[in-house]
Amino acid sequence: MGKRKVNLLFILTLVFSMILTACSSGEKSSTEESGGDGPTEIRVMSHFFNPTPPSDDSEVKKEIEKATNTKLNIEWVSANNYGDKLNVMLASGDLPDLLLIPDPFQPVFRQAAEQGAFWDVSPYIKDYPNLNKTIDPIAWDLTKMNGGNFGIPRPRPTDGETFFVLRKDWLDNVGLDVPTTSDELYEVMKAFTQKDPDQNGKDDTIGIAGQINPTDMGSLGNFEGIFTGATGNWKEVDGELVHTATLPEMKDALEFLARAYKEKLIPEDFASMQISQVKEMFQGNKAGIVSEKTGAMQENFDPLSKIVEGFDFMNLYPVTSINDYNPKGAGFSGMNAIPKSVPEEKMKKILAMLDRWVEEDVFSLHKQGIEGVHHKVENGEVVVDTEKMVKDAVADFNQILYVSDPYASTVKPTFPEEVQKFYAEVQDERAKNSVADVSIGLYSETGQTYLPELTKKIMDLKTKIILGREPLSAWDSFVTELEADQNFIKLTEEMNQSYKER
Repeated sequence: MGKRKVNLLFILTLVFSMILTACSSGEKSSTEESGGDGPTEIRVMSHFFNPTPPSDDSEVKKEIEKATNTKLNIEWVSANNYGDKLNVMLASGDLPDLLLIPDPFQPVFRQAAEQGAFWDVSPYIKDYPNLNKTIDPIAWDLTKMNGGNFGIPRPRPTDGETFFVLRKDWLDNVGLDVPTTSDELYEVMKAFTQKDPDQNGKDDTIGIAGQINPTDMGSLGNFEGIFTGATGNWKEVDGELVHTATLPEMKDALEFLARAYKEKLIPEDFASMQISQVKEMFQGNKAGIVSEKTGAMQENFDPLSKIVEGFDFMNLYPVTSINDYNPKGAGFSGMNAIPKSVPEEKMKKILAMLDRWVEEDVFSLHKQGIEGVHHKVENGEVVVDTEKMVKDAVADFNQILYVSDPYASTVKPTFPEEVQKFYAEVQDERAKNSVADVSIGLYSETGQTYLPELTKKIMDLKTKIILGREPLSAWDSFVTELEADQNFIKLTEEMNQSYKER
């Protein structure tokens, strides 16, 4: 495995060198901009979450192109395997003009950026006032590398992050209150699995729909946070950063999940499930809890309302906190990068496209689509056809560009007014004790080569312990070895040094 990663880095280094050579020799990219005042052709790669992405002849896409004077060639890649596709794209050297980088601090991208394979947009961004206005300064700051911004952050609110959402009607049916502690949460999960919460007389429900990824705990990740009190892999303890794997509370989280798996409160195939399957399970009335942003309630409400007679919006209940914890966002979710193979003038046109796209008259297409197709106006009010919006996957354009307001992850115009008010109140309560990821943007030279191996070891062992294939005591042995590992010691020192310098 280690040899394969080294080879990948070697190949990528050669690719980046070729890109830089092409730039310095004045070569044009294969997707050269149109001449004159005609539309600029821009090749984009991004991911999508709906069953199918927007079609190439999407009416919304055509309106965006018209407003931004562009011709967009968008390659939509499923979020389930975007990471693999990105690595293949990077290794091939055939890079689009604008591509989504879900993790700006991933070692391969960081190395590429440092070698000059992507444009540093920081000297140019002052000329694009709308991007300055719609992207929070914290997002630009946290995505800096060596003083440069090698991408345009995709803005997100800092509060209203993905956390537990439960079925309030199921909770009422089993006679329990909204949980506030991990013990109470476990009892709710158990009741949702064993006490026929949907009252259909069948044993066909489960406590929570969730899965894990090869490199992290995926939609089950919040279970670690409610025990460790940390968002991400590092926590400040007495002024020093400590990796959460070494915290005693991590073992408690694994014990919780292993017990939940043994009692069938989480999906049997959680280790191989895709995100889309998790959504299908919850939306299919089979699970009582899911990790979700409250702003995604509409896509959960619509299918459930067709299955459950008289289903009410307030049955989708966002939990405020568990063990006085909920996660805080960084103000961005990945970023869009422009390769150096794109000529400077075209790079400026891409920034101009984004600057125009974030204006309300264009971005409103993401929220309400096109009049007569996705919405109608009645008595001066916009009435959105949510079914048509979902069918046309309009929301997936948010993956390319987004305009964030403080409640954007929580309140949507399609929600009933009383629901909007309630969800906003939940976010305000969450903001009182939400916890940010203290490690965002920190850099460790050792981590460049050591972290992929460490991450794999950690996830392999976590998975085996939850599945019952390794005893919980194996975690103690692993932590003991880890704390004596010279690479881990050096990683921790470098992360702390970077933390102090920030």
